[in-house]
Amino acid sequence: MTMSMKLRSSVLWLRLSSSSLSPSQSAAIDIVTSGVGSLQDMESDLDRLGIPVTPQLVTETIDSYRSSSVGSSRRLLRFLSWSRRSVGGVGIDDEVLNRAVRRFSETRDVTAIGIALSVLQKEGRRLDPETFVSVVEAYVKSGRPEEAVSLFRNVEERKLLKWHDRGGEQWSSVTAVVQALCAKGHARKAEGVLWHHKDKAGKDAGCHRSLVLHGWSVFGNAREARRAIEEIKASGERPSLASYHDILRCVCRRNLRFNPSALVPEAVNLMAEMRSSGVPPTNVSFNILLSCLGRTRRVKEACRILLSMVRGEEGEAAAPDSVSYHIIVRLLYLTRRFDRGNKVLDQMIGQEEKGRLIPKVNARFYHDLIGILIGMENVDCALKLFERMKQRCCCENENYGLTYDLLIEKLCRNGKFDLGRELWEEAAQRGITLRCSSDLLDPLKVTRVFDPMMKPSVVQQTPSKHIKSLLVQKKSATIFSRRKDKIRRKKVK
Repeated sequence: MTMSMKLRSSVLWLRLSSSSLSPSQSAAIDIVTSGVGSLQDMESDLDRLGIPVTPQLVTETIDSYRSSSVGSSRRLLRFLSWSRRSVGGVGIDDEVLNRAVRRFSETRDVTAIGIALSVLQKEGRRLDPETFVSVVEAYVKSGRPEEAVSLFRNVEERKLLKWHDRGGEQWSSVTAVVQALCAKGHARKAEGVLWHHKDKAGKDAGCHRSLVLHGWSVFGNAREARRAIEEIKASGERPSLASYHDILRCVCRRNLRFNPSALVPEAVNLMAEMRSSGVPPTNVSFNILLSCLGRTRRVKEACRILLSMVRGEEGEAAAPDSVSYHIIVRLLYLTRRFDRGNKVLDQMIGQEEKGRLIPKVNARFYHDLIGILIGMENVDCALKLFERMKQRCCCENENYGLTYDLLIEKLCRNGKFDLGRELWEEAAQRGITLRCSSDLLDPLKVTRVFDPMMKPSVVQQTPSKHIKSLLVQKKSATIFSRRKDKIRRKKVK
């Protein structure tokens, strides 16, 4: 008995024990989900069983596909078509078909979604709001926003969407489409949908404006994002903090790409606008700016902003958190300002001891910084930071394994086998499982010998770069002197 047959029999036994299905129905589910052969073979195997198709059987098959990693959506699609034309089967209701469409949306099988939706539209079946949202998001994430918009138009024209109670209000399909489009930056198409369905906006008009602003920010068009936020102000509403964060992120990314020197001035002007509108900036607002400054390696401006946040010049809501300190320390380490980075780290620990740092620093914070120090070839500073990590995060042993692996491998590659062996024994005493091999501790297995790229004879015959440059200079000088001699002879004649 092979391993695959054992696995299939165990899965079948689990289905029999956990559900009220008959053995023949469980066998049918096993054929669909983990069967071998073509689609025609699957249909012939199902016909041999001769079982009646019930909604429970179809639902169990769809759910088993949702929890199974074996098989493709093509087999499930063929099973649905077989169950619909089965002789002894009953009609499949809308709920079962919606469940199948949601399954296809989870796998982003656009072809299967299209086939299932065509069947639904031909038979005049209705779509659940959950199914409609999942299909639209699957189309947009697959790079097909046009098909999402066309589906919305067809569903609206034929009125194939079910009414959904949302606290006494009707569920809005327009909001669902606009949200899916703007999440991937298709703000222009979202504006087109809103323009064609102005009468359905209602109380969601303010939400639609915020979604369009988010869409333009994701797309990266700062001018259109500014226009969207001005429309929000013109409607008499106050932009939310999330809307200001969207446009701030858009402006910073544009300046990061085209004009890094304008990062701080434009961000400061936007934060001043936020204060005048009654929406004071928070530490998230400053973290957006700090992250862009870190990507351009603008150390002086980033440290100045952090200092103003620590002193409370930007307000109580803008106090630095662990993300702010991580950005600055990472920037200082990447620019080889290790002593200054350690001072900022000491300052952060002082704030944490006073209870002013929220959220608290975890082991992941130190692990990222240790990885940067190892990449910058500063192993000594990485070991000191690791000792500090063990003192500050003593209750998180599960996060120590990756850090031990990182340090042991780097120390052994650099020839410091004693330190690597000490860390290995320390991890074993603490009961931490390591992923790196014990061969790293053996100098004979770690040492690498590289073969020369050229033969020794060729290397000896090849002149150096200095000799080549001298030969080129001598040749050019001789050519120049010959030209001068020719000019003199012509003048004499």
